[in-house]
Amino acid sequence: MTIDSGIDTNKLVGWSIRVRGTVQGVGFRPTVYKVANEHGIRGSVLNDGEGVLIEAWADEAGLVRFVQAIYDNCPPLATIEKIEHVVLAASSLLSDDEIPQGFSITKSTGNRADTQISPDAATCEACLDDSFSPFSRRFRYPFTNCTHCGPRLSIIKSIPYDRSATSMSGFKMCAQCQAEYEDPDDRRFHAQPNACHACGPRAWLERTDGRAICVDSLSQLDFVDAAATLIQRGEILAIKGIGGFHLACDATNEAAVAELRRRKNRYHKPFALMARDLTVVEQHCAVSEIERKQLQSHAAPIVVLDRLADCKSTKAVAESVAPGQKTLGFMLPYTPLHHLLLKRLAVPIVLTSGNLSHEPQCISNEDAKERLSSIADYFLLHDRDIVNRLDDSVVRVVSERPMFLRRARGATPVPVNFPEGFEEAPDVLAMGGELKSTFCLAKNARAIISQHIGDLEDARTYADYQHNLELYSNSFKHQPSAIVVDLHPEYLSSKLGRRMAQDKNLPLVEVQHHHAHIAAVLADNLWSLHAGPLLGVALDGLGYGADGTIWGGEFLLADYTSFERLGTFKPVALLGGSKAMYEPWRNTYAHIMAEMGWPSYKMNFEELELTRFFESKPLATFESMLKSGTNAPLSSSCGRLFDAVAAAVGICREQASYEGQAAIELEAAVDMNTLLNETEELAYPFTVPRLGGKGIPYIEPLSVWQAVLGDLYLHTDKGIIAARFHKGLAKAIVHMVLKLCTINGERWMNTVALSGGVFQNKILLELVQSRLSAEGFKVLTHQQVPANDGGIALGQVVVGAASQILKDKERSHVSWHTWANS
Repeated sequence: MTIDSGIDTNKLVGWSIRVRGTVQGVGFRPTVYKVANEHGIRGSVLNDGEGVLIEAWADEAGLVRFVQAIYDNCPPLATIEKIEHVVLAASSLLSDDEIPQGFSITKSTGNRADTQISPDAATCEACLDDSFSPFSRRFRYPFTNCTHCGPRLSIIKSIPYDRSATSMSGFKMCAQCQAEYEDPDDRRFHAQPNACHACGPRAWLERTDGRAICVDSLSQLDFVDAAATLIQRGEILAIKGIGGFHLACDATNEAAVAELRRRKNRYHKPFALMARDLTVVEQHCAVSEIERKQLQSHAAPIVVLDRLADCKSTKAVAESVAPGQKTLGFMLPYTPLHHLLLKRLAVPIVLTSGNLSHEPQCISNEDAKERLSSIADYFLLHDRDIVNRLDDSVVRVVSERPMFLRRARGATPVPVNFPEGFEEAPDVLAMGGELKSTFCLAKNARAIISQHIGDLEDARTYADYQHNLELYSNSFKHQPSAIVVDLHPEYLSSKLGRRMAQDKNLPLVEVQHHHAHIAAVLADNLWSLHAGPLLGVALDGLGYGADGTIWGGEFLLADYTSFERLGTFKPVALLGGSKAMYEPWRNTYAHIMAEMGWPSYKMNFEELELTRFFESKPLATFESMLKSGTNAPLSSSCGRLFDAVAAAVGICREQASYEGQAAIELEAAVDMNTLLNETEELAYPFTVPRLGGKGIPYIEPLSVWQAVLGDLYLHTDKGIIAARFHKGLAKAIVHMVLKLCTINGERWMNTVALSGGVFQNKILLELVQSRLSAEGFKVLTHQQVPANDGGIALGQVVVGAASQILKDKERSHVSWHTWANS
């Protein structure tokens, strides 16, 4: 006997099919159900702690076609990593009542957690149509979603992913929503956050001063539309979104933006923008096809775009949105609430994190009322709890590829697959760094990296870090065999990791900061565990060095298990220690003193305005600090060199209000005509001598400072100085790489990895990358994690895993002499 699918029911075979990957909360079981019915498959499908489990009965050829059809019909938000099967039995061995007669979706089970939590996804077109169609029962409903879009990580408490394990558990579906949920032919079939006006979360407006609101005077529609009217009137709103609160105002209203900056205590760092569609974005910025795809992707990140010199809109974005920048960070609406809010707003809005500067964004209504009442004029609230705080992801396209500057909403916790050689990697926990903090779990040969959490020096951020660590550990049932920390003795993440290792009697692996940067870019590019070392260039603000000094401009021969420092930048004092990070002029003074001393500088450059600025400071005290080394530790930081040059030309000289501000504004100041067209000889000249004459080579900026100060004396435009510095630095980095990779005229290393926060500078990265490629090098850069400290947890976890896989007796210490002579 045969059925419509052509399956021979006399030759039925049972397979237990295991699907691994991002397969929960993305409409995977409904898809399997539909495909099974189309192919005449009997059996069932369920979610469990390992992913999706299918019991399928058909003849062998039918089962093969069924598995292929699962691949071919993978839902848009799903990622299939692997499909495995084992044979259950042949029908001849079973009675008829032991073989299912149809195909069904069965209740989830909660065994060991080897599955993945899917990220929150931007509203799909079908749900958008529902929200705007007057004939839909979800007309203007701010929380419309289906299996292809909506909240995921932000509302989940544990896995398997079912409604009962989310913050939607308190909303009982009405009869109509329940019918959709149970209908295999409906796109809301088993959509866990499914809801409508009648049964789901609701939104409302409140004044921050507690007074009543006359909504009818603002809108004839609803609270969300009323909020749009308030933005048009110049008010500042605190809006509860999908992963936290945002502060919003009209981005073209200079007074509103300036007032938001004053209230938020965020005086210079650029604000993110949201526009209702690409047409509005393109009135203000140039948008490439790659950038367009990023804006319209399921992740819907903030995309950093080049600002148009001539705005095409009658109302330009206020200058105070991104002071000192030539770029704007835009995102498109990613929830129905945002779409409804912006429907009749023809201008962009500021949509920045709902917090005071340096604090984590609010996620609860109560916390927002406590912390944001002094910033916002109104609240747009809702009653769906945010379980997990999620900042917006930030992306910038560099060398025709998107690069994360911040990896959060929409991107996490999508895992990063380990390279070849890590198949048997044990479970390892990496604690990350101190700034732009993330942590990372090694699980089933994958790296599960947390969302961006922030700077752990803030008590609320540190508490959030610990909350997320517990959530991920419990959700993934993660039992680490080792804990990995940064070598820095004072990082809070490292201190916590050391305590955990001691309390649980686990091995502790300490990883040098810049080694972690290079290991991260290796893993990011699937560099095999057994591929051997390469040359890594790690440029950032600072990291604790293997010799106990502060590093920040390093050339390392590195693999996953060890490294050797082959080159560096000239060590210069951090005048005042950590103060040098936020008072850039200190770096300028320290660099000039290290190169020529005060008498020589004063004799040659007394007429400079910079000299008068220095003389307003207590120079005798600073001279004493430099001579004694008191609170003036030496550092090879490339980031501080950027700060020094920026402050010298008058960019962000006195105070930086956020990390990297001076360097970011120096990049923005670059005169592109000079960069692209000026002769190479005018690029500032670095040299590469050896430390102490016989030590490792280092990049020496003496000639650069003579050139910079000379250009200042000639009143050269700061944009030209910035261009010459960038080009000169790129040439110096490439020269160092060539010097280290060539012996007796022969190239012994052909692959270079670039990492560290300095390489988020688009101009520098593209210059270095193109010049290295022209020299015949293969260049590895970041793709899936940021180049900044948000990526070092990945590096830590692969170093820790490699140390456990290879064990000490099998590990070979990386040696330049060994590799250079081989």
